[in-house]
Amino acid sequence: MEKKAINFKEKFSKFSEHWSPRVVAEMNDYQFKLAKIKNEFVWHNHQDTDEVFIVIEGAMDIEFRDGKVHLEAGEMFVIPKGVEHKPFAEHECKIMFVEPRGTKNTGDVESELTAEDDVWV
Repeated sequence: MEKKAINFKEKFSKFSEHWSPRVVAEMNDYQFKLAKIKNEFVWHNHQDTDEVFIVIEGAMDIEFRDGKVHLEAGEMFVIPKGVEHKPFAEHECKIMFVEPRGTKNTGDVESELTAEDDVWV
């Protein structure tokens, strides 16, 4: 076991793509993923798992068919499995996801924003 802290700032400096999550750690069957987001994502849901958005830097919205939630740095929101949603960030926002290994970023939808899974940084 490596005894070194994971530095988010250093990890974020290693990639520039938006909507392309990068794995930084694993715990049991869960992965901790960092991503940079900007502009609109696609409407999607995750039928088999909840999804958590943790804002590290910046601000974002998560739209639902019946409203939206706004998140600022230091805030998080858990979306229950099966709930359709669409993330959005007007300016670049840095976030963390915690989700089961193998979770596709676009859930049930195939899109040009579907990212390769299990990419480590």
